[in-house]
Amino acid sequence: MAYKISTKYCWYDDETKIVKMYFINGIPFTFDELPHYASSDAELVKLADRNRAYDPEDMYRYSFYLIDEEVHPCLFPIELENPEEMPVDE
Repeated sequence: MAYKISTKYCWYDDETKIVKMYFINGIPFTFDELPHYASSDAELVKLADRNRAYDPEDMYRYSFYLIDEEVHPCLFPIELENPEEMPVDE
């Protein structure tokens, strides 16, 4: 079974910043922080407002669920439909 990676812009940390959230089959597993001025970009705010907001506790729970199931794409070798969508380590 191949899993699909997707991304969305979401509010994070008590809706204090916008992040690019990465999902595997709809479950968030990591995010990229955006520059601090992203939360004043009208287009990004509109996109983030359409999506659920997340906090560190949410990410903790989702990450441990994926780890328990051995499908966390940053930690386990799994088959992905679109591996090019994975976040890039810098």
